[in-house]
Amino acid sequence: MTKIIGNHDGKGGRNDTYDIGNRKNVRRPDAVREVKRGMHPDAHVVKINGREYVRDNPDTSKKDNVNRKK
Repeated sequence: MTKIIGNHDGKGGRNDTYDIGNRKNVRRPDAVREVKRGMHPDAHVVKINGREYVRDNPDTSKKDNVNRKK
């Protein structure tokens, strides 16, 4: 499983970029496209206020959430 970590670098702490595995600052539209293509099966896309974001699939662990602290 490739770790996806939100960078909280947008307005109000939104994720404009994500770190995906060893790739840093992957733009949100690119990360969303990868998830939609099935490249990250442990993640899904949510739409909030007309914008799509990457989220981890629900489980009981908080340590692997996209919005965990770095």
